[in-house]
This record gives sequence, C-alpha cells and structure tokens, in this order.
Amino acid sequence: MPGSSATPSPALPKADLSYLPHLPVTPFFGHTLDVVRDSYGLHRRSKEAFGPIYRFKLLGVWRVALHGPDALEFILTDRDCLFSSHHGWDALHRLFPGGLMLRDFDDHRRHRRIMQGAFRAGAMAHYHQRIAGEMDALVANMPLGRAFAFYPAIKELTLRIGAAVFMGLPLDDPRTGQLNRAFIAEVMAALSPIRRPVPFTPMARGVAGRLFLTRTFRDLIKERRSREGNDFFSQMCRATDEDGTHWTDEEIVDHFNFLLMAAHDTTASALAALVWALGAHSEWQDRLVAEVDALPDEQPDQAALDTMVMTDRAFREVLRLVPPVPFIPRRAMRDFTWGGVDFPKGSFVTAMAGATMLSSKLYTDPLRFDPDRFSPNRAEDRRHRFAWTPFGGGAHKCIGLHFSTMQVKLFTASLLRRVRIGLPEGPEVEWQRMPIPRPKGGLPVVLSPRL
Repeated sequence: MPGSSATPSPALPKADLSYLPHLPVTPFFGHTLDVVRDSYGLHRRSKEAFGPIYRFKLLGVWRVALHGPDALEFILTDRDCLFSSHHGWDALHRLFPGGLMLRDFDDHRRHRRIMQGAFRAGAMAHYHQRIAGEMDALVANMPLGRAFAFYPAIKELTLRIGAAVFMGLPLDDPRTGQLNRAFIAEVMAALSPIRRPVPFTPMARGVAGRLFLTRTFRDLIKERRSREGNDFFSQMCRATDEDGTHWTDEEIVDHFNFLLMAAHDTTASALAALVWALGAHSEWQDRLVAEVDALPDEQPDQAALDTMVMTDRAFREVLRLVPPVPFIPRRAMRDFTWGGVDFPKGSFVTAMAGATMLSSKLYTDPLRFDPDRFSPNRAEDRRHRFAWTPFGGGAHKCIGLHFSTMQVKLFTASLLRRVRIGLPEGPEVEWQRMPIPRPKGGLPVVLSPRL
C-alpha cells in the first residue's frame, strides 16, 4: 500500500557450505569471471563433475546450485516461505533497491497488488492501442538493405515504447536516449567484480546511471502530481491509501527504476533472440511470414494476435534457448533439506532455470531450434509444470509476461509485413548470458524489403 516500507533486512548468518564440491576457483575473483564469460559452460562442467548439487563462488559469496524441474518447483513455489528473493538478489541492492523483485512475502504481495494495476485488462487494452499505433513508425525507421546492429536498435525501440505506455512520454522525447544509457550502466554494473563505485569502473557508471534516473523520476513526480494523466506513472503519483497517504517519492522512484528496466531490457533480449533465430532458420521465417500475411490489413487487435500460433511457438522456443533470467537466486531464511542434503540458514541458493530448459530429460535434441516441440501433439514443455520457466514461477512470476508477449507479436507483425531478415556472413552469433542475455557484437542483421 502507499507509504508501506520496503522489505525488512534481518541479519542472516554466513552459511558454511564447505562440505559441497566445486570447480577450481581463481584467486580474488572466485568463479565470477567464469560466470561473466560463459555461465552455462561453468554450470555444465560443474554438473558433469558433481551432479545436480554443488557450489560456486560469485561476487565473493559461495552459492548453491540446485538443478532440475523439481528443484525449481521447490524453490519458486516456496510453500513454507523458506527463501528470500530480497536477500538472494544481493548484487542488485545498490542499483535497484525497493524494486518489486527485491521484496518478500507480505510486503511483496502488497506492492505486487498495486503494480498489477499496470497490467489489468483495461490498461493492457490502452497499451495495445498505443503500441499498435506507433510500432509501424518505429519499425519503418530501421535501416534497409545494409547490415546494422539489431540489438542496440531494438533496445532503444523497446525503451521508447516502455516510457510511452508506462510514463506517458512522447516517443521522440530526447530523454529516452539518456534513460537507455543509464539503464545499460545499471545492468552492466550488476556483475562487476568491483562492488564499490571506484572512478572509471562499471559500478561507478551504474551508480551514476541510477542517480540520473532518480533525478528524472523525481522531476516527473512533481509534474504528474499536479495534473491528470492516464499513464501508470501518473496514477502511482496520485494514488493514496484509505488514510489519504501517497506513495513516497522513494517508492515511486524504486518501482519505476526496476519496472522500466525489466519492461524493455528483457523484451529487447527476447526480440533479438527471435530475430536471430528467424534469420538462421528461413523455413520458420517463411511460416511466420505466412501467418502475418493472413492477419487483417489494419493494425491487429488482440483477437488477431491470438491467431499467431506459429509466432507464439517460435517466441516460446527462443525463450527456452535464451531465457532473460537463466539463474534465479534466493537465500534461505531457515535450515532446509533438499536431495538428501542439509543446508544451513543463510545459504545462497540458485534455481537453475536456464539449464533445466536445456535438459535432454525434458526436451528432444534440446540445443536445436525446434518450435514445434510446443505443438499440442508434442507439448514437451508440459512434461513437468516447471519444465519451461523463462518468466520464473510462484509468487514472483514475471508480472509483465502478457505485456511482453503482446509487444513481441505486434513487432513481429509489423516487421515481417515489410522485410525479410537475413544474417550477414561471418562467425556464428554468440550470447553473453549475464546479467541479461545479449548477442555479442550487437547481432548484425540485414533487413531486405519484401517484393
């Protein structure tokens, strides 16, 4: 509720995990550089050596990895309130304090109920109309007939849309570029081995980015509290509880710092992965083009988007292969037992969502791009209720998943009506998996006008 306090931070003991096996560590850095360079490789080697339970050292802290869909279900549903998301996401405390993902239990439920107002049916219909009306113009500005870096272009596009629908900013607002650079700085600082804002380090740039965002949001709060507005930011600025108490400026700043980052960064990552996959698999691009051509000539409404079954399968498949949050951290509030192993209070625990979605026990030929695995006759994602978890699960399941899906389908329809996607000759695209997946080299693509 407005005026409520952030998740309390009771002291937790440092957990002794020395009885768990681990791969060799680099002095000072532990496994941090391995996680940054090739997080999937580190965990694949660890699992091959030690099985589904082991430890790794990230940002100076020993953490437990628990593999498999049963572990995901245990951690994410958290029926006994064992696991703290706030304490698990310790790397984000300086940059994204007070964000919805960093709140726990009753405090999280209160704030999530308010945040859900941004994603109710009426609000989603407004977003749909706003995005559909602007998407064509944004896509039309993409270069044609020459290679360009798709990832930075789609990051800017998704941020412009997020700022427009959630904050009511014009799509051509000059602040958008500054917002994007500030968010990039914050995200890149999240896994910086240097955790203090020493000059010229990623953490210093991240803290400076947060300072810019804080100032921008605070200026907007003053403006929006004095006038009407239908965007969610304006509604939050004017919201009161039964006693007439407003949200504090700090709460609004913290929520929107996290909301806008999540709304554009993860969607940009997913769209980049989809364009990469369609460029590499022309047969699937043909299927999506045919689906898009069957849509009504006017801007597609929600009923039209619901017919985009092939697009939905392709989107689900790229989220399986390149999930926005492949590793989900928590911290144990009490002692617990899993897989016959006892873990002490204070243990940092990581649910291995990305690795689970590449398991050959759940998926046929799991490294292959095969959207038909989500068809009704195969339904490989239904072999376990936590076999497919790119949006997390339980109380902290991504609140914006339907918004993301809507945005992806509107973009796909607008893009494929105009162009064919091609990947220029060169080395195979590689992905930097952490902190949010992004294609190394920016993902060069060539968009060719359809004849």
